[in-house]
Amino acid sequence: MKRLFAVLGVLLGTIAVCIFAAFLFFLGITRESRLDPARLRFETQYVTLTGKDDLPLDTGERRSVPPEELPAVLKDAFVAVEDKRFYEHNGFDYRRIVKAALKNLATLSFREGASTISQQLIKNTHLSSEKTLTRKLKEVKLTRLLEKNYSKEEILGLYLNSIYFGHSAYGIADAAAFYFRKAPSELTPAECALLAALVRSPNSYSPFRHPDACLSRRNFVLKLMREQEKLTERQYREALEEPLPETGGTPAAGKYYFSLAKEELEELLPGAEGGAYGKLRVKTAYDEELQRVLESFAPETDIVALVREENGCLSALRTTMGLRERLPASTIKPLLVYGPALEEDLISPATPLLDARADFGGYMPDDAGGASGTYLSARTALARSVNIPAVRLLNSLGCERAASYLRRMDLPVEEEELTLALALGGMKRGYTLKALADGYACLADGGNFEPSGVILSVSREDGTLLYERTAKKERVFSEETAYLLTDMLKTAAKEGTAKKLRSLPYDVAAKTGTHEGTRGNSDAYAIAYTTRHVAAVWLGNADASPIEATGGGLPATYVKEILSALYSENSPPPFRAPEGVVRLAYDEEIYEREHRLVLADPLAPALTGREELFKRTHLPAETSTRFSRPVIKEPSIEVQNGTVCIVLCHADYYDYEVKRGQNGRETVIYRGPYRDRICDSSTVPGACYDYTVTPYYGDIRGESRRLPRVVIPSPAPPDDWWT
Repeated sequence: MKRLFAVLGVLLGTIAVCIFAAFLFFLGITRESRLDPARLRFETQYVTLTGKDDLPLDTGERRSVPPEELPAVLKDAFVAVEDKRFYEHNGFDYRRIVKAALKNLATLSFREGASTISQQLIKNTHLSSEKTLTRKLKEVKLTRLLEKNYSKEEILGLYLNSIYFGHSAYGIADAAAFYFRKAPSELTPAECALLAALVRSPNSYSPFRHPDACLSRRNFVLKLMREQEKLTERQYREALEEPLPETGGTPAAGKYYFSLAKEELEELLPGAEGGAYGKLRVKTAYDEELQRVLESFAPETDIVALVREENGCLSALRTTMGLRERLPASTIKPLLVYGPALEEDLISPATPLLDARADFGGYMPDDAGGASGTYLSARTALARSVNIPAVRLLNSLGCERAASYLRRMDLPVEEEELTLALALGGMKRGYTLKALADGYACLADGGNFEPSGVILSVSREDGTLLYERTAKKERVFSEETAYLLTDMLKTAAKEGTAKKLRSLPYDVAAKTGTHEGTRGNSDAYAIAYTTRHVAAVWLGNADASPIEATGGGLPATYVKEILSALYSENSPPPFRAPEGVVRLAYDEEIYEREHRLVLADPLAPALTGREELFKRTHLPAETSTRFSRPVIKEPSIEVQNGTVCIVLCHADYYDYEVKRGQNGRETVIYRGPYRDRICDSSTVPGACYDYTVTPYYGDIRGESRRLPRVVIPSPAPPDDWWT
C-alpha cells in the first residue's frame, strides 16, 4: 500500500511539475502580448493622410457602428453560424473544441476549427494567420483579456466592424453598403444571413461570382437561425424566397492605397494610429488623377494594379483582394535567369539557346506550344517567354547562384524551392505584385534596388518632422546588364508576349506571365517600365480558381491604359546605353549554320551580318575573316558527255575565277559572280585537265582550290564498227 501511495505521489508530482512548466512556458511566450484597444477599433483618430500636394485625402472610411445600432437579427445570424454558445462561454467553447478534436482525430486532419467570435476578433486584429503553438498561446491570453475587459455586446460589435466581407468591404457598415446599399439597421433577415455566410470564404461565396454556392450557404445560415429559434417559421420561409443581390456598390477610391499607407506607418512608427505620437500628418505619393484611371478597371476578376515612380514611391494602387503572395510565373525569368546570366557573362542578347526538350534529372519542361527543336537568340527566347531555354540557362547558372540575385531584391527563396522549376515561377508561396514591381524597378534604375513605399514624410501637428523618405539603394546588377536586359524586354513589348504595348511612342520594357494550374490559368501578369515609372497588373481569383485571361491579354491592356494616362502630355525620356555597351555586327551565316556567335568581318557587306548589343568586357572571342580572307569549301567536279561541270558551294557574295590547266598551260574559262554550275565544253576527248577555283571579294584574292584531275573519255565506237 505504501508503495502504491509512493507511486501515486511521484505521478502526481510529475504531473504538477509538468503543469507548472507548461504554465511558465505560457507566461514566457505571452509576456509581451498586450491587448491594444486601438487595434480593435478601425477609426483613424490620430492620423491625417495627405497626397503629394500636401492636401488632406478623403479616405472614404466609415464610422464603426456602435453595438446598440446593430439590429438583433444581424447579431443572431453571426452567432448562429459562427459561435452559437457565444453568450454562454468565457471566450472558449470547450464542448466545440472537444468535438472538433475528435473529428480531426477520426479523419487524421485539421479541417475542423473551434474558434469563437472572441478568438476570431483577436486573431484578425492582433495576430498573424500562421498555425503555430506560439500564436495559439498568445491568442488564449489575449482572448481572456478581451473577455475580461469588454462585454459580449461590445465584443460582437467590434467583431462585426472589423471582419472582411470580400470585394474590398471591411466592416459591417462597408459590407451593408456594398452588397445592399443599405445601413446595417435596414438589413432584412435574408441579407443578414448572406453577410454571415460570406465570412468563412468571401470569394467562394460571393453572390456575384458563385451565386449557387452563396445561395446554399445563405440558406444554411437561415436554417440554423430557425433551429435556434431566432426566426419564426414565416420569417424563415420569406427569407428563403428573397433573391440574391446582382451587383455591388463601388468601393471608395484609393481604399487599399490608404490601407497600405497605414501598414507602412505602423512599420515606421509603431503605435502611431493609436496616438503614441500624438496627431500626425502623413504625406503620401497619392495621385488622384492616376487613381481614377486604376479604379476604372472592370472587376471581372480580382485585380491588383500599381504604379511605382522613379523615386521608389507607389503613387497609385488599386486592388480588390489586397497585396497577397502569388506564384510569379514567367515574370521571374528576367530577374532570376536572364539578368544573372548576363551579369555572369554566360550570355549576351544574341547568344543562341537550344529550344529542345531534355531530361534534367527527371524534370522535363516543355514550352506552351511545344518545343521548336531549334536555336533561338536569348533576346527572342525572352521576348517570346519560351520555357526550355530559361531552364537550360538556370541549369548552367546553378539555382543557388541565381537565387542570390533575387534575395538582394527582397525576393526570398526557400531552400526547398531551389529547383529548376524555379525558372518558370515554380514556388511554394510566390511574391506580391509590389515585390515583383520593385524587382523590375531595379532594372529601370540601372541595376540599383530600392524597396518601394507610399509615405513621403510624417510630421507632428506642430510641424516636427518624424520621418522623411530617403533613397536607400543597393546595386544588384551592373549598368551594362540592366541596359541589355531592358533592351531585350523592349523587344518583348514590340514583338513578344507584351506586344499590346507596341503602339506606345516611347521606350517601354515589359514582361508578361501566366501561371497555369491543374484546372487552367490562375494568375496573369503584365509588368512594364519606362525611365520614370513601373506599371504592374495582376489578374486572378483569390481562391486560385480558373480565369480566361493570359498575361498578354487583359493585364497588358490595362498596363497600356496606365502608361497612356501617365504620359498623356509628355513622353518619358528614352533609355540611354552606358559606355560599357556597344552595338556590333555578328556573322549571320555562321550563326545560322553552326549556332556560334562570331563577330562579322569588318569588310563584310551589310546583308551578311546582324547587329546586336554587347558588353565591351564580354565580346565574342572570334571574328570572321570570310571577306578579308575569302575561303570557300571545295567545289565538286563531274564530266558529262565530254563537258566538265564545276558545282560551287553557296557563297554568292564572292566573285570567282576558274582556270583550266593542261600540260603546264592555264586558261581562264570563267571570271565573274557566283553561279551554281560553271561548265567547260571546250575539251578534247582523251585529254587530262586540272581545274582551280579562286574566290575574290572585291580586289581581295582568296585561297585557290585545286580540284581533282579529270580525264575526258574518248567516244565509244559504234555498235557496228566491224562493218
